[in-house]
Amino acid sequence: MIIKSLELENFRNYDSLKIEFDNGTNILYGDNAQGKTNILEAIYLSSTTKSHKGSKDKEIVNFNHEEAHIRTYIEKDNITEKVDMHLRKSKTKGIAINNQKIKKAADLLGLLNVVLFSPEDLSIIKNGPSDRRRFVDIELCQLDKFYLYNLNSYNKIVNQRNKLLKDLYMNPDLKETLTIWDSQLVSFGNQVIERRKNFIEQLNDIIYEIHKKLSGGKEELIIQYEPDVTKENFEDKLKMNQYRDIKLKQTSVGPHRDDFSFMVGGVDIRKYGSQGQQRTAALSLKLSEIEIVKKLTKDTPVLLLDDVLSELDSNRQNYLLNSIGDIQTIITCTGLDEFVNNRFEIDKVFRVVNGTINSDK
Repeated sequence: MIIKSLELENFRNYDSLKIEFDNGTNILYGDNAQGKTNILEAIYLSSTTKSHKGSKDKEIVNFNHEEAHIRTYIEKDNITEKVDMHLRKSKTKGIAINNQKIKKAADLLGLLNVVLFSPEDLSIIKNGPSDRRRFVDIELCQLDKFYLYNLNSYNKIVNQRNKLLKDLYMNPDLKETLTIWDSQLVSFGNQVIERRKNFIEQLNDIIYEIHKKLSGGKEELIIQYEPDVTKENFEDKLKMNQYRDIKLKQTSVGPHRDDFSFMVGGVDIRKYGSQGQQRTAALSLKLSEIEIVKKLTKDTPVLLLDDVLSELDSNRQNYLLNSIGDIQTIITCTGLDEFVNNRFEIDKVFRVVNGTINSDK
């Protein structure tokens, strides 16, 4: 799978842009705040329907306009697919695949698989549980539409149940309806728990060897799934915590509170690992993400590296760059020195200056 080209209109600081990518390694370089990351954001949106920055559509559309367009041309199995995304400040986004409008944004997922690695990802191990859940959810939503459906349904029910818990203060008689929401919460939540469990098992099969090589054979990494509840006790825990939930006006148990630990030699490096260990584990996690996409989709993802090389030491840089192989890669950086020093194969170079792009190679 590769991205052939990208067209932008009124997207962030780009009034109009068309960029054609090479099948191999593409470098976008330039000073900070010129628009390099905006290109990766547009690609990520075309894959997941969401901004990796967490930005809303109205924040993405150029300040002086009401609408923006992203057109991404993908080549998959020698067939060209066109994804057209229409962003609007005051309405929900519209998406078309090959000029056919799709009804649900979820129908886009899986058409273009991307793996994005940014400096923020290097802190995923030491950050809070929400960042680790987000990593798992983003990957699973790209790979498994059934998981996406269950996760979305579960999150909607959590929100509805929380609203009900707040309404109980004014209308205690509504308490009887909690049972209905609890039943649905357990049903969808158990599906989320089971899929996360399977995903971590699949990830462990891959990350063990990657991390061992990356650490020079010194460390063996194991990811452990730490579910807040199990399929067997979810319903009972909801009942046990009902009084607490009513008092706090929020749902206090369920997979929305799950976490994942990273164990090296029996030590939880979330809490007790050095910064070097945590960064190495984060890099192993991203490299494993590439391999699991290959394994489950029988295709290669597009790799997006957002100014991450400057955050890695030379050994980790070399390992990452040598691991790319035959994957189409789009890299942002402030200069080309790091690639010259590594004598890295570069197929196409683009210089980004204030919302304009010129090809240097």
